[in-house]
Amino acid sequence: MTSNFVEKLKESGISVAPVMVIVLVLHYTIAPLPPGQIAQFICGGILLILGLGVFLVGADLGISAFGQRVGASLAYRRSLILILVAVFSIGFAITIAEPNIQVLVGLVTDVAPSIHKTTLLVMIAVGVALFLTLGALRIVFQIPLRILLFCFYGLVFSLCVFVPPGFVGIAFDAGGSATGPVTVPFIMAMGIGMAGTTKKKEGDDSSFGLVGIAGAGPVAVVAVMGLFFSGNMDAIESDAAVTGTSTLVSHFLGIFPGVINDILTAILPMAILFTIFQVVLFHLPAQQVRRIGFGFFYTFIGLVLFMTGVNGGLVTAGRSLGLSLGGLAGGWALFPIGLLLGAVIVCAEPAVWVLNEQVETISGGSIKRSMMLASLSVSIALAVSVSMVRVITGMSIWWVLFPGYMLALVLTRYCPPLFTAIAFDSGCVASGPMSTAFILSLTLGASFAMGGNPTTDAFGLVALITLAPLITVQVMGLIFNHKGKQQPEAKS
Repeated sequence: MTSNFVEKLKESGISVAPVMVIVLVLHYTIAPLPPGQIAQFICGGILLILGLGVFLVGADLGISAFGQRVGASLAYRRSLILILVAVFSIGFAITIAEPNIQVLVGLVTDVAPSIHKTTLLVMIAVGVALFLTLGALRIVFQIPLRILLFCFYGLVFSLCVFVPPGFVGIAFDAGGSATGPVTVPFIMAMGIGMAGTTKKKEGDDSSFGLVGIAGAGPVAVVAVMGLFFSGNMDAIESDAAVTGTSTLVSHFLGIFPGVINDILTAILPMAILFTIFQVVLFHLPAQQVRRIGFGFFYTFIGLVLFMTGVNGGLVTAGRSLGLSLGGLAGGWALFPIGLLLGAVIVCAEPAVWVLNEQVETISGGSIKRSMMLASLSVSIALAVSVSMVRVITGMSIWWVLFPGYMLALVLTRYCPPLFTAIAFDSGCVASGPMSTAFILSLTLGASFAMGGNPTTDAFGLVALITLAPLITVQVMGLIFNHKGKQQPEAKS
């Protein structure tokens, strides 16, 4: 246990340190933060590193183990009613309390107060639960993922044509943010557990793809919400994120109780669900129950530290940094800084590490974690830089989203099914608390500083981060497939 924690702590430190270095360099050169905020940012980064390390240990012991048990139990019983009720209930419960969604909903309602916070939160949870249920049925009936993706995204784009422009970016951001550090380990493990009970063919993709399907749900449901929305979408600037007058200790102590409440709300429903499933389905021995219980406890502690660091240091620093950079002549610095931040920010996302580890395990080591991480880093760097171009120019998100998703869907026709499933999972997990809290806050600040409309110019950042891996990972799959076909010919 100790050696595992040290290893995870080392991984998280290596991941987060580059982001901290970039912000420090910007602070002391072209974009100084307000007094007190740099200390808040450093302390927040330290808490983030500690929290990420503890969370990864807990996810292995608790959430992932629980998810696999749920998936395997549901698949073995083959009860359609049980699958529908159980998966929908679990999907709704884990999403309504997902910290990543709490961050996004807070940013949306802070900028656009006419959008009701509880309504938006519930709609996102319904979307995840509904599409997660469809994804589970896809595993049971072994429906090709490519068919569902064409149907779901055809529905999504058809709906988005008719919603207010400001809702398009928010809807797609909701899809990317809904799959965060709590939901991803559970959903992926549940998919693996369900797929493990079915007969597999070579290159089978049933172990992956469930996260990608679940991520499409909030986009569709929030778009439906936009069809009936009649409020004002004009953005309102809040100065709450750019003040730095409180002492360091009082600043974090003020945030701590709220974070504990949010994370407790996130973990408690899963603990209750585990207890119910243990009594009704699992009947695990006491030793395994204790192990999973410790996993939930470590997950709780890790997420409390992580989210305290994010909310106490990264959101405020991101908004202030965006205001400073956007205030420079023409916003010229946003593009290269976005490229750099995008390249390193993905490494600090907890769900990315969980995904990469499970991908390497399921693929038998043929898809290395380092290769997955490198491809995600490159694609997300490009996505963030394009988002900065949108802030500078006011370019519509449709110019990126529509051709990007069309290309991603066309690639599903030629890419190995396993890589397609991994690609759509990767897109969802790449957009986590770091992307939502820090880079989206920075983008909002830059948009305000440049006199733009953040609801149309800034929101959509998470959507582009989600889109980028869909293309990159599938291209990687085409390369692997090409090399695999060439190998026998070289030996003969």
